Amino acid sequence: MGLAILALPATLVSFDMFVLLLALPQLSSDLGASSTQQLWIMDMYGFMVGGFLVTMGTLGDRIGRRKLLLIGATVFGLASLLAAFSTTPEMLIAARALLGISGATLAPSTLALISNMFRDPKQMGTAIGIWAGSFSVGAIVGPIVGGALLNHFWWGSVFLIGVPVMLILLLLGPLLLPEYKAPQSGRLDLPSVALSLAAVLPFIYGLKETARHGLHPLPLTALITGLILGTLFIRRQRTLKDPLLDLSLFSSKALSGALVSLLAFSMVGGASLLFLGQFFQLVAELSPLQAGLALVPGLVVSIAGMTFAPALARTIRPALLIAGGLVLSIAGYVLYAVADAGSSPALLITGFALASLGGGPLVALGTNLVVGSAPPEKAGSAASLSQTSNEFGAGLGIAVVGTLGMAVYRDGISDALPSGVPAASAGAVKESLAGAVSEAAHLPGETGGALLTAARTAFTDGVNAVGVTAIVLMSVIAVTVLVLLRHVPAFGAPQGGGEPAQDGPADTLSADQEAPVASAAG
Repeated sequence: MGLAILALPATLVSFDMFVLLLALPQLSSDLGASSTQQLWIMDMYGFMVGGFLVTMGTLGDRIGRRKLLLIGATVFGLASLLAAFSTTPEMLIAARALLGISGATLAPSTLALISNMFRDPKQMGTAIGIWAGSFSVGAIVGPIVGGALLNHFWWGSVFLIGVPVMLILLLLGPLLLPEYKAPQSGRLDLPSVALSLAAVLPFIYGLKETARHGLHPLPLTALITGLILGTLFIRRQRTLKDPLLDLSLFSSKALSGALVSLLAFSMVGGASLLFLGQFFQLVAELSPLQAGLALVPGLVVSIAGMTFAPALARTIRPALLIAGGLVLSIAGYVLYAVADAGSSPALLITGFALASLGGGPLVALGTNLVVGSAPPEKAGSAASLSQTSNEFGAGLGIAVVGTLGMAVYRDGISDALPSGVPAASAGAVKESLAGAVSEAAHLPGETGGALLTAARTAFTDGVNAVGVTAIVLMSVIAVTVLVLLRHVPAFGAPQGGGEPAQDGPADTLSADQEAPVASAAG
């Protein structure tokens, strides 16, 4: 019963991201959000989660993992209410920031509590598998439930789902979940927490504004500030006895290669989903429910890819298996690159499915390599790095690749804007496709139709740009994996005395330590 309670927030985290993708066109129109504000609404959650994951994992050891989980659940529920009833884009962005900070307490706390509740290695492996599967369940259920809600209610209804889930956790958590505090632990370095956030946010702001307006003084200053603070953060970690981020973990080529690959893959996935949801609803004219259902095939095959990859890795080297999967992903993104405004939704549904299936080995085996390459006493820190890489990559992809796609849209619609569009409407049209669709509905028939056609064509050009960018990034990842992971043997390959080979420091694991770590990685 405790495991079921811990699975609820895991399901909700992935649910939240997918329903927001579907709600973005409606909330953008209702709140009058600009394209930059849309990107902040999307990626603020991921940046806050990525920035606070390691911090929250350490904080839970000090104040109690159950206590931190319940505090995070309370804030998450209140922030969900704030998001649902937001009246301005700025209010929604602030709510998303609170959701991200509180969401960062959920994954490390729930996973750490599972490790306390299930001491038997086999039971622990099963429990962690159920917990990890909950994220996939949320990703599948999210588009369906979210689409149904958007068909019958206003966009804020998708945020209200989090309220009853967190109430259940708050009511039953104290009864079913044990408390745990680490008997000995170093202090939490607050300057490191502040430096990590102070480095990330200005840097991303600089990237977004540079892509939109060019390299002007303000975004250039933000980029330089982010780099300087990031350098200070790294230098501080090297001097601390108990660093927020243990830099020695990156000495493993397998861990570093897997983290970089997961980051880049998440970048592509976050940006492509952002454009996919809008294409289905605003170009292909699918209803929110139909758009949600269109994502389901890709999500289902991604589970298959992640499920079967570990079994295949017993006989095929991870580098070859991951690179082969990425070739399949490239084939999927080729369909993004060749789509036009008149393309059937089936084209991009197929492209998304191929990209998701091909990414399965990278996600499953990459996470396994990150955890397995770390010493046993640092496996938790390595796991936090993996989750941070995924979250940060998704937000970074929306900010960078998404901004590139929107820049292509703005250039295209600026050149093709019909002469009958009033100057007062041109600004909203150039900001986003949702704005163009809204303005077209208020214009005379021929002018409105011409505007709609031009806007959809320009947006599809943006989808093409995202596809080409994804092809380049996937190719780079494939080469990186083949180079950095070429020494990693198949997971079942005998080495030395016949024991399964592992990479890096994990070779020092005892038999009692190895089983739970391997189960958790799987």
